[in-house]
Amino acid sequence: MDTTLTTPEQIARYRFATLRAALKLEIAGMKKRGDSAYAILKAEGFTGTRAAVLHQLNEQLCGQA
Repeated sequence: MDTTLTTPEQIARYRFATLRAALKLEIAGMKKRGDSAYAILKAEGFTGTRAAVLHQLNEQLCGQA
């Protein structure tokens, strides 16, 4: 089933969910080219260690549900 994201809020939520998945992989030890998900999230205003940023992101995404 395909889902179309049409509102800016839906797009932002999907982006943060994707960054959360990437951050989980970074915490597990995977690396990727370019900016890390951690660096992107820090630029978005999240603070703390990778684990703390993941916790903040989980709270933000679960709070929007």
